[in-house]
Amino acid sequence: MQNEISTLLADIKEQVLYLQELGAENFNIDLPEIQNLRFKIPDSKSKIPQEKLERFVPTDFNLPNIESAKPKIPTVENSSTRHSLLESTKLSRLPTLPKRNSNPTNPAKEPARESEMPKIITEEVPTLFGEIKQTLPESTETIEEIRLDIGNCIRCPLHLGRTKIVHSMGNLKADLMFVGEAPGANEDAEGVPFVGRAGQLLNKIIESIGLKREAVFVGNVNRCRPPSNRTPTQAEANVCKQFLLREIAVARPKVIVVLGNTATQNLLETKVGITKLRGEFQDYFGVKVMPTFHPAYLLRDPSKKRETWEDMKKVRDYINAL
Repeated sequence: MQNEISTLLADIKEQVLYLQELGAENFNIDLPEIQNLRFKIPDSKSKIPQEKLERFVPTDFNLPNIESAKPKIPTVENSSTRHSLLESTKLSRLPTLPKRNSNPTNPAKEPARESEMPKIITEEVPTLFGEIKQTLPESTETIEEIRLDIGNCIRCPLHLGRTKIVHSMGNLKADLMFVGEAPGANEDAEGVPFVGRAGQLLNKIIESIGLKREAVFVGNVNRCRPPSNRTPTQAEANVCKQFLLREIAVARPKVIVVLGNTATQNLLETKVGITKLRGEFQDYFGVKVMPTFHPAYLLRDPSKKRETWEDMKKVRDYINAL
């Protein structure tokens, strides 16, 4: 039994010295006295005194504050004493613990995670049936029903200054439809779209591609004349545009020529100007849309007639190819 206790004390001594080597300062052990001690086998009912227990087993497990946790610089005397103790107990042969790096790597110097992770490249896979395009909704109503719904419209302030409501007119089965901005003074007086000077120029444009006015369908975004022929506000256009879109769903033309900014931006729902869109076919639910200059603008700037002629030739060629 005494040999076992001696072995246990030797192990405790090595552990205490090892903890001291790590910088622990809470132990006060007189090692030479421990080596010369003679222990008696205690009674099984006896208890170890609290003061002796505290010498070997620390009872205060509270974490030290930051200041006490800082390592102290060892003196020459302490270093020599510890070295001799290590040699005597052969603790110098024990492997040294790796030092913990107290200065973590600067995150700014670490390579970005994006450069380490492989980039996922996705490719668009065509669907089984190809691209599905939107088409005009099927309409079960008639133009007469739309006119009855419009009635004596007072939905926007433009009704206050109008003489007549100017409805869309022409061939409901036509392949080609023209959409303008709003009626002018002559249209307001007669109740027919495009009958003034701008209307006469439109007739010549239609005839230049081999068609007659009676063979096409003609309308406007707004059906009431704005005061002094000003541009309709967006709110005014939104109120009246719904009836135009219903008429398009009934007539189902193959090509729509939108005349000027107001008609182009309202039908295509875009903010892009006519100068950037003109000359190139756009799409409205599967219907080809050709933006070009309004005849009233051509009266003010005849130099744009050549560009309008180029636009209309594309319309003519497309219709002839159908």
